Amino acid sequence: MNEPKDLYSCLAATSLKHPGETAFVTGKNRLTWSEVFTAANRAADMFRELGLRKGDRAAIVLRNSPEFIIAYFALVKMGAVAVPVNFLVSKAEEITYILQNSDCKGVITESEFVKNYFSVKSSLPGLKFIISADHCKLNGVTEFWPGLRQARPRDFKSEAGEHDVATILYTSGTTGHPKGVLLTHHNMIENARAAINILEPSKKDVFMALLPMFHTFSWTGNVITPMLLGSKTLIVKNITPPKLWLQAMGREGVSVMIAVPQIYGVLAREARGFKKFFLRFWSLRKVRLCLSGAAPLSHAISSKFHKAFGLHILEGYGLTETSPVITIVPPKARRPGSVGKAIPGVKIRILGEDGRHLCNGEEGEICVTGPGITRGYHGNDLATRDLFTQDGWLRTGDIGVLDADGFLFIRDRKKDMVIVKGLKVFPAQVEQVINAHPKVLENAVIGIPDGNGNETMKCFCVARPETPLEKSEVMRHIRTSLDPYKRPREVEMVKSLPKNTLQKVLKRELLRRELEKRAMKLQ
Repeated sequence: MNEPKDLYSCLAATSLKHPGETAFVTGKNRLTWSEVFTAANRAADMFRELGLRKGDRAAIVLRNSPEFIIAYFALVKMGAVAVPVNFLVSKAEEITYILQNSDCKGVITESEFVKNYFSVKSSLPGLKFIISADHCKLNGVTEFWPGLRQARPRDFKSEAGEHDVATILYTSGTTGHPKGVLLTHHNMIENARAAINILEPSKKDVFMALLPMFHTFSWTGNVITPMLLGSKTLIVKNITPPKLWLQAMGREGVSVMIAVPQIYGVLAREARGFKKFFLRFWSLRKVRLCLSGAAPLSHAISSKFHKAFGLHILEGYGLTETSPVITIVPPKARRPGSVGKAIPGVKIRILGEDGRHLCNGEEGEICVTGPGITRGYHGNDLATRDLFTQDGWLRTGDIGVLDADGFLFIRDRKKDMVIVKGLKVFPAQVEQVINAHPKVLENAVIGIPDGNGNETMKCFCVARPETPLEKSEVMRHIRTSLDPYKRPREVEMVKSLPKNTLQKVLKRELLRRELEKRAMKLQ
């Protein structure tokens, strides 16, 4: 029997095989696979009535929810392209750029964010509709569920091919605008199947969508993977307060946990007294597989978590551009400090600065090839060209080394990047915005590890000569110019920045000084 090759056909196959079994749980609501399939077909009909056609794009700006999943599968069923957008993006300029660059014909959002998108609609003549997943009083906004009830699906066949683009995911650029990563049906399905091959989850497992679904780590791990298995997924809409999803974990019997290091760090830190008893014997009582990604996992967090709960965290490594998984630590072959081995179908090559293929044990840029690799960035030929080597291997921008057994070790980031709560932020982009202040001469932004797998940003700012500039002015400029997750938490006014002979700012020196200063305060 041939396996389905596009996402909608995968959903159709699962709904046919397990029609009455629970697919997704959120709060008191449960959806079976048959209900998800029916709703996706109704949504596709609604989108068609609103003017959407094969090849068109529509943005999904939602917190984790059944509506996110239904809208996504409706779009890919039509052969349209889903454009999940980080709901934390609130600046009109960035919203407009994403919608223009992707040429979105529609937006599916919710009342919490709808005004951000409604306010830019007049400047986007190609934007045909805005849909709200919940009640919305704005004229011109269609409500999701009433629209679904009126829809009449005409067919139940996919209009998409396996190598058609299914999604465009926007990632922060080092400078300038975000880049739209093109991923096909084949990319994501094969990536999920390869991960299943290594980790061996089963239909009996229960997953939990804790990380936001606009992130490919969460979408592939918590939606596509359980869909291929016919497993149940607990949907977490809001990560705070944690008490709600920790209770739900135990109630639903979550057995596969996919999270970022910060979350594992918080759980390990909270494992004291009654909280430890509650976490170990209720929330995590059925958990057998813990996966970590999106940021480096420290040995301290890993060991504390294992000591508290008796569970090993398996680290993975990947990029949005790789759908996302490149490597996973095999459950039965852990190696300290390693992010694991390449998943089936993926090959890793370490290249030197001269482009030479390096041997095992030599450090260089990690380059990869395989079925999950993006075809490039939407509408950005220059960035696409820079993404690949001349013979077609994807450049990750990270520095690493392979050992003789094929285990990968990450040594450094080639790109200057900070991980804030699992989201990538490029300091160069933040610095560019801060430098736009008329009184700022230059600045440097660094990420400071907080010990819980997260980083916070700090800006070191130099004022123009003979120009008084208060820290409060810089902070005010930051608040009005950057989305919340991109804002440095702290600004320090300095007379100059440490630089090398080529006048490049020595960020490692800034970080060293900052860590020393903080260590002194603790003494």
